[in-house]
Amino acid sequence: METMYAVLFAVLASMMAVAALIIRMKAMKKPASARKILIPPIAMSTGFLMFLYPPVQQITWLETAEALTVGFLFSILLIKTSSFEIRNNNVYMKRSKIFPFILLGLLIGRIIFKAVFGIYFEYEVLAGMFFLLAFGMLLPWRIAMFFKFKEVERQLKTDLSAESSPA
Repeated sequence: METMYAVLFAVLASMMAVAALIIRMKAMKKPASARKILIPPIAMSTGFLMFLYPPVQQITWLETAEALTVGFLFSILLIKTSSFEIRNNNVYMKRSKIFPFILLGLLIGRIIFKAVFGIYFEYEVLAGMFFLLAFGMLLPWRIAMFFKFKEVERQLKTDLSAESSPA
């Protein structure tokens, strides 16, 4: 029965990853904005409410630090492959050929981590640790994206003001 649940959750996680990948690829076709960059970590922060549930509170400070550190290390891959460009007088996220493979690799890593560490931790504790890992990955990535976006946006404004001023 437990094996069936593990397979079911792996399949559901894979479907969610594919959906996220499709959404990310479609989003790259629309201009970026500071709001679109900053909303995901703000919205995700509501997940910290899970730590009000007593079984999730069993996570130690060391486990919390480990999950956040692994998330931060994973975010480096995303930061390195995320950049912006100016097209049609708007700022767009640049398409990266490696980005889908990074997301797929993160999914496979998550499934492997769950299979390995699932026998050592209660389900709720593991869920809390994966949330911390995901938040530890998303927050630095989105902050870095925001600064990269602002830099390209400043460049766009400079270019537009140079074009509109008489020579």
